[in-house]
Amino acid sequence: MPDITEAVKSKYGAVAASGLSSDHDGVRAVAEAFGYSAAELAAIPAEANMGLSCGNPTATANLRPGEVVVDLGSGGGLDVFLAAEKVGPAGRAIGIDMTPEMIDRARAAAARLGTGNVEFHLSTIDRLPLADGSADCVISNCVINLAPDKAAVFREMYRVLKPGGRVAISDIALKKALPAEVGQDLLAYIGCVAGAVLISDYVAALEAAGFGAVAVVDTGKDLNAYSQVEGQSGCCAPAEVQSGCCSPSEVHVGLASLLTRFDVNEFAASVQVYAVKAF
Repeated sequence: MPDITEAVKSKYGAVAASGLSSDHDGVRAVAEAFGYSAAELAAIPAEANMGLSCGNPTATANLRPGEVVVDLGSGGGLDVFLAAEKVGPAGRAIGIDMTPEMIDRARAAAARLGTGNVEFHLSTIDRLPLADGSADCVISNCVINLAPDKAAVFREMYRVLKPGGRVAISDIALKKALPAEVGQDLLAYIGCVAGAVLISDYVAALEAAGFGAVAVVDTGKDLNAYSQVEGQSGCCAPAEVQSGCCSPSEVHVGLASLLTRFDVNEFAASVQVYAVKAF
């Protein structure tokens, strides 16, 4: 398999450059299937949502005014913008993403909104450009499964959290071992499945990083929701379809192909991950 980090960066950069947004029915349907309300999606820039979520971590993070929250793999800023509203002007919402196109897209949206309590940093999530003990909460949405060195990611999460800080993550984890064909498929990896680990291994890795009160909970969400992004021609006028403005990304195409060949829900799950850094 080619270099995973570069492959992920390339494919998600292409998603950022696409016209996919909450203005498209399929993209909006994916977000709603994984826990976002219509009101939440209407309150943020449409381009912040590209149909890449597997949950809504801001719904379970219990964010409070004045807190500092860090979003690992922030993409177009979907969860950063929602978190910024919850922590208020006295707090900060910080997005981390390794894809320049995603960072540009998120910063442009923030500038248009005039949001003063958000910031976005170009970085991998296993080497965060943040000080020790600087965050109250770490969130992430369907990204840690893409990281080749998950142990390093968990160590960085632990490092940047304040004592008593917490983790609230949405991710894909495995209920049982993948079929060999899926485990060796690059698009399945980029599509958040082949890089996922068993739920028990997820718990063990967080505990090894120092976290306590670790829980990885299967939400029971239907992963077939991703197929709704395929064939986005219905979201555009005919002339726009011909220009490719709503063409699904290779990430979504790969996921759609996977979903036609396997019952992904049999071996993978959308999970909510919780953990606490002890005082």
